[in-house]
Amino acid sequence: MKKFYAALSLSMLGIALPVSAQTDFQADSVFIRKIYNTALSEGKSYEWLRHLTQQIGPRLSGSEGAAKAVVYTKSVMEGEHFDQVFLQNVMVPHWVRGAKEKAQIVSGKQKTEVPIAALGGSIATPKGGIKAKVIEVKTFQQLRELGTEKVKGKIVFFNRPMDPTKINTFEAYAGAVEQRGAGASEAAKLGAIGSITRSMTTRLDDFPHTGSMRYAAGAHMIPAAAISTNGAELLSKALKDNPDTELYFEQNCETLPDAPSHNVVGELKGKTNPAQYIAVGGHLDSWDFAQGAHDDGSGCVQSIEAVRILKAMGYQPNNTLRAVMFMNEENGMRGGITYADSAKSKKETHIAAIESDHGGFSPRGFGIVGTAAQKAKIQQWTKLFAAYGIHELGPGGGGADIGPLAQQGTVLLGLMPDTQRYFDYHHAASDRFEAVSRRELELGAAAMASMLYLIDKYGF
Repeated sequence: MKKFYAALSLSMLGIALPVSAQTDFQADSVFIRKIYNTALSEGKSYEWLRHLTQQIGPRLSGSEGAAKAVVYTKSVMEGEHFDQVFLQNVMVPHWVRGAKEKAQIVSGKQKTEVPIAALGGSIATPKGGIKAKVIEVKTFQQLRELGTEKVKGKIVFFNRPMDPTKINTFEAYAGAVEQRGAGASEAAKLGAIGSITRSMTTRLDDFPHTGSMRYAAGAHMIPAAAISTNGAELLSKALKDNPDTELYFEQNCETLPDAPSHNVVGELKGKTNPAQYIAVGGHLDSWDFAQGAHDDGSGCVQSIEAVRILKAMGYQPNNTLRAVMFMNEENGMRGGITYADSAKSKKETHIAAIESDHGGFSPRGFGIVGTAAQKAKIQQWTKLFAAYGIHELGPGGGGADIGPLAQQGTVLLGLMPDTQRYFDYHHAASDRFEAVSRRELELGAAAMASMLYLIDKYGF
């Protein structure tokens, strides 16, 4: 009682109270403990992920796999008796890989096969492939300094690795990925006939990591592929030993007309403010030769699970909670844009949106995009999360699919797991169900459910 009157006196004087006085810390702590208990003892996300990856598999936009994933995740949320489950129509790019790619390093009479994968959005090589001498560069500036005379008629090999000294692997990725996205156009400007890029991973292996590329407006289009890191090392060594080394590669991809697809949305209706929304989601599509377990099957099943857990606990939300399976993050962002456009046209108010798209690893924090006051509000809950290994509330961003909601004043949060191993699997055939730990996946779902609960209870 004395503590109550002391706190009351301080509040009347306008003195800031400690976090425990500003929130119902003990009740929240008990409720969050129950969330984690439910996730870890009665969780369903891992088996959903098993079906999504092993029974459906690759889910690139416009594919049969993507269509099956829409049907499956809709049926999951209906089976959990969400208050409403519906589809949003989305027209998506439809790029297909075709027959498996081939590549050989040709040095004199020696021919060495190396693994490659066409980059998403690339054109095919001419029938029978292309073969030419290779120019190795690490930066666009280095390429430009070589000039047309040295580049014309050759294949440009972009061999800048992700910086292994960066503790934040996404920072390392950001420092290298431009060569994948824009390298082909930069090479074509100087007359190159093909572009090969070192895979975006610090790991040395034989898995080529694909990803989206784009051609600059009006630029000549040349075929572009990723080469595995082991292959990149072999090619670089061959060029040092013999500058006249050639590369042969063949790929058979093509871009078809846009195809119809869907976002999948499941809701728990709010009892106080049903017209206000808190969304949690991941992207349903994955690259075409990967099961997409970490990227982003994990984020999808965690999002459904976060809402399911609260429902299973009998929690009645104040605001409407939505689990959203976005379509086409990998090569177009059409799902995220469509969702935001729909929210705007329907005048839906989204208080916050949470995204999981950094893999199903152990959660370490949440990135936050919002005002200083909104960040401070969330950071008041640091002590509640600390017991579960989550210590960083603030650093990082939200997510690609929820990004368009920022223009509507929505607070964006991105689940930030331990991502040291994320790029071992990102966009590669190694991104399989077996690479995901059940416990780590469930811890992430529990963290997202806890954040949903706190935002719904306290708002901003």
